[in-house]
Order: sequence, then structure tokens, then C-alpha cells
Amino acid sequence: MAAIRGFKKPREGLWDRASCRSLNAVLRLPPHTIMAADSRKQILRLLSRFGAIILTRFGFWNCFSMLMLFAERADVKRKPDIQVPYLYIDMGVAVLCASFMSFGVKRRWFALVAALQLAISTYASYMGGQVHYGDWLKVRMYSRALAITGGFLVLASGAGEVYRQKPRTRSLQSTGQIFLGIYLICMAYSLQHSQEDRMAFLNHIPGGEIPLQLLSVLYGVLALSFFSGYYIRSAAQVLAILMPLVILFIDGNLGYWYQGRRVEFWNQMKLVGQNVGIFGAVLILATDG
Repeated sequence: MAAIRGFKKPREGLWDRASCRSLNAVLRLPPHTIMAADSRKQILRLLSRFGAIILTRFGFWNCFSMLMLFAERADVKRKPDIQVPYLYIDMGVAVLCASFMSFGVKRRWFALVAALQLAISTYASYMGGQVHYGDWLKVRMYSRALAITGGFLVLASGAGEVYRQKPRTRSLQSTGQIFLGIYLICMAYSLQHSQEDRMAFLNHIPGGEIPLQLLSVLYGVLALSFFSGYYIRSAAQVLAILMPLVILFIDGNLGYWYQGRRVEFWNQMKLVGQNVGIFGAVLILATDG
């Protein structure tokens, strides 16, 4: 021990057997084990940063897809979800928050503002009643908007920050996790009661009804984890593996949704972007939960 630089031998009686064993265990760690631990930390840090990049840039894609959707509706003389004067204000606030979050300027504050903006926008769209959707499509649209709101609350809590200078706000993270849990419950509900969603999954899941029921149960179990706050990192890691497959094979099946179920093309692209944003929030929780 005296060979270690800066090490001073303690007085007799200050070291117990447990302390000596733990110090010896650290000193005997092979170099490749220490390097593997450092590499794992770097990978987790990169994944967390990648999730934050996705989530902070979500506002740009959401506004772009909304503009393209309303242009698509203009050809058939359909109204936008929100009245035009308020629509411009809503998009301006969304782009402003996304810009400041992308540059890392007061990210927590602007993430909280983005969550409030998206919640108010979704509420105004739902209560406005200018466009009528099917019940199954309402569940898809509003549950994802709620999950993105939860993702912004997770970001506002301080999760995903590489160099955290302030303590994390646990209440905001817990609220965001509850919103994500509601989204998972809606996914489980859709797999049980929405024929449109059931067919979308059955077209790509081998084995038929049994794997679909297992997937529904899995969504329910993950939702319980998000609601309770237990095993959040493990649940988020499972969801981070599952979501890219859902985005690619289910949401990305544009022919099924656009031609088979008559979902507007840019509305489906907006839903794809929302799921990508949710994936970014899940990555943050999977690596920094």
C-alpha cells in the first residue's frame, strides 16, 4: 500500500477487515475490467445524448409535418385542427422552444414550456372539433401527444444532462413517467379493442393471436413499471428495443395506414415523428433513469 502515491498509512484501529477487503478488491481489478466499465459508461452517455438530440429536435419535425398536413387538407378544403390565428402562435412557440433546447440554452425551462405548449395545443385540438377522427385514431394521436409531453417533462427534470450542475427534479420526472405509462396503457388497449391496430400488428407478427396477446401484456407490465417508479431503467431498456421495430414495421407501413385505413399521409408521418420523439425520451430513461 505504501507504494501508492499519496497514500498515508492510517493509525492502528482505523481499518476494519471489510475496508481492507474492499480496498484489496479494487487494487486487484484487472485493467481490462476497468476499461470495460469506462467503455460502458461512455456508451450509455452517448445513447443518452442521442435521445436528448431526438427529443429536443422533435418540435421542428412536428411543425413541418403539421404544415404539410394542412396543405394536404387545403386541396380538399378541410380545416386544420386549430383555428388559424392560434395555429401560428402555437407553431412559433414550438419552434422557439426547440431552438433553445437544441442549443442547450436553459434546456430545463424551455422543455417545461414545450410540455405546456404541446398540452395546450392537444387540448385545443381535441376541444375545437374542427376535424372528426375515428375513435381508434384519436387514441393513437392523443396518447402519443401525451407521451411526448411526458418526455419533455423528463427532460425538464434534468435527466439526460451530460454534466448536471443542478440536482434532478424528481417530481417532474415522475409526472413524465406517468404520462409515458398512460401511452403504454393506450397501446395495450388498442391491441385488444382496435381492429385497425390489431391488423397492423398481425400482418408482421408470426404466430397470430398468441404473440399479439403477449405483446399486449408486455405493454401493460411496462406501464405498471412507469406508474410505480420501480425498475424504470430496465423497463425503458426493454421499450427502447421494442420501439424501433414498431416504428419501422408498424408505423412505417404507410401503404396500410394511408391506403387501407384512410389516414392522411402527413398525419401518419406526424405520428411516426411522435413515436420517434417518444423513443428519444425512452433512451434517456434507459441510460439515465
